[in-house]
This record gives sequence, structure tokens and C-alpha cells, in this order.
Amino acid sequence: MTTSSNYTVTVLGLGAMGLPMATRLASEVTVHGFDIAEARLDLAAAAGIKTFASAREASQDADALLLAVRNGEQLNDVLFGENGVAPVLKPGAVVILGSTVGTEAIPATVAKLAEYGVSLVDAPLSGGPKRAGEGDLLIVVGAEPEALEKARPALELLASTLTIVGDKPGDGQALKTVNQLLCGVHIAAAAEALALADALGLDQAKTLAALEAGAAGSFMLSNRGPRILEAYDEEGAEVLSRLDIFVKDMGIVGKATRAAGLAAPVAAAAEQLYLLGQAQGLAAADDSAVIKVVAPAKRTA
Repeated sequence: MTTSSNYTVTVLGLGAMGLPMATRLASEVTVHGFDIAEARLDLAAAAGIKTFASAREASQDADALLLAVRNGEQLNDVLFGENGVAPVLKPGAVVILGSTVGTEAIPATVAKLAEYGVSLVDAPLSGGPKRAGEGDLLIVVGAEPEALEKARPALELLASTLTIVGDKPGDGQALKTVNQLLCGVHIAAAAEALALADALGLDQAKTLAALEAGAAGSFMLSNRGPRILEAYDEEGAEVLSRLDIFVKDMGIVGKATRAAGLAAPVAAAAEQLYLLGQAQGLAAADDSAVIKVVAPAKRTA
């Protein structure tokens, strides 16, 4: 891969994922960044990222715009709203969508961007903040070949596994929907398993270590397990992935399975756990807090 300081990526949103991604990109290319929080801008500037006072200012000279938004409505607002950045993007630029928003929002976004001579690279990613900073993300991509090549310098810096799903935007969202079905179910199952261990009087930490070493192990068990064990601490686990993100993502999964006429009872059950967690005031907690839905308090000290 060849990168150059002449290649500019704008990262809008310098939060838990945005900042490590921007920092990783800044090791090889020019990075512009914007966030509404002054503290995040300060951190970005210290990491060698050129920061700006507005999203529009940050986006003007970008070859690629990297977006991590919550849903299709936010995507539309960031690009085409009152202060949307699409009108200031230079023709030939690409928008890299790293979020899980589902397939429904993609066709209209592609059509609107085309009016400005800009292409969409549908590239939802996963892996968490630590892996983002190390360039160790899984990224699945749906994009026209020409747009993909324009985005490739950024994508290859961020991904250890870059899977080209198809040649049209929306293909990446489809595969990420399948991915989120598994992730959401695995986190819920890990929480239930560790709650059962506690109910049976087992040491949860020892149980987790034993499970990780056997056939029941999974990435999500190893990644979320330690945070699940912190869920009952006074401040809970550090918030690396909010519980209400999985309310959103499992909603996307449910909509997709229904549209396909496919029964997905396990995914539906997991979705209900996240919805219950949100209703119980855990929306802004780490998703590992879903254990408190099935076991509101620890039974053993």
C-alpha cells in the first residue's frame, strides 16, 4: 500500500472510536478532524490531527470523509442537513460510512451524494477502540471499484481484515447486519452464562477463564466477559460500547430478517434483553451491563 501526506482524510466525531481511528490514520496521511467537544479536539490536536471549528471547515479539502454516525437519520443530517457537509466536499471525494445503519438509508444517500460528484463507500467496521488505534479492525465493504480505490489508503490503514463484499453500497451493511446478529446474541449469551455461574455459587472470574479455554469460548466472551464482571461495581464497566447501540443494531437485524421472511427467534430474544436494559435505565451503560437485566444483583460475594 502506498500512502501520502497529500492524501487527506476528514474524521467527523472524535469519540471512543473516532479518535483512535484518526490517530492511526495520522501516522501515514493528513487527517482533519472535528468534534463538538472541545476536550476531544484538544486530544486530537495532541495526536497530530489538524482540528477545525466546524464540520464543514474540516471537510472542505478531504479526499475521503470518514463518518461514524448512529443511524440513517443522523447520516442524512450530517451530509445534507442545514449544516451538512456534502455541499462543501470536492467532486471526486468519497464518503466512507463506517457505521451500522442498515441497508434502507443507502440508496437515497448514494443518489444525493452523486449530485455533488461524491461517491459512497459502504464500509461498516467492528473491533473496538483499541483495535482501531492499532489498525486491526474488521471492515466489510460494498462500493463501486473506482470509489473503493479512492478509499483504499484509509481502509487499509484501519483494517487488518478488509473484506470486499460486493461492488455496490449496501452490500457492506448487509454483511454487517449478519455480523451484528451474532455479536448481539453472543454478548447476551455470555451475560446469561456468567449470571448462571453466580447463581450456582461459582466464582465468575474462574468460570470465565475456564470457558475461554474451551469450546464455549468466543471473541465476545473474552472481550465482554471481564466487563460483565464489572457490571455490579459502583460505576460499572468503562463504556466502550453503549447498550443502546445494540438496541439499534438488533432492531436492524429484526427488520432485515422480517423483510427476508426469515425466522430468527434467538436474535429476537437477545433484542428483548437489550430493550429491557434500556427500559431499566441502562441505555448509556456499557453493553456488558445486560447481565443486570437477568440478574439485577450478584448473589455471591
